Amino acid sequence: MALVRWQPYGAVASLQDSINRLFSDAFPRTLIDDDTTLGTWKPVVDIYDKEGSIVIHAELPGIAKENVSIEVKENILTLKGERAETKEISEEKYFRKERSFGSFYRAFTLPAAINPESIKASFKDGVLEIEIPKPEEQRPKQININIE
Repeated sequence: MALVRWQPYGAVASLQDSINRLFSDAFPRTLIDDDTTLGTWKPVVDIYDKEGSIVIHAELPGIAKENVSIEVKENILTLKGERAETKEISEEKYFRKERSFGSFYRAFTLPAAINPESIKASFKDGVLEIEIPKPEEQRPKQININIE
């Protein structure tokens, strides 16, 4: 027979998790982290560290690059745009309609020492790639230590 540690508040924690899930499903949040949403959707992003830079990949399917704007102001990189809904199909013809349309807005705080003129962006196959070079002091430095 295995011994199981008794946790007197385990049931309460489980109940609290269930209630939190119930409310988050019923009332989805419109503000997540530092982002503010203006429209009904926001593109998903991946942010990762690359040798000498930070890269942001944003999925923007069905959006022309002319409808996307990237700005840097006071160390905040802002990604804005709009995905327009096609009116070719009338509402009553749809069996299911899951895609979201409208304006989007994402904001990312940059380190203070970033040079905005050095940021590069490319758009291919519905994916926007923004490459932000790291300032010199943020790049990891390798120091060899001699052992005596």
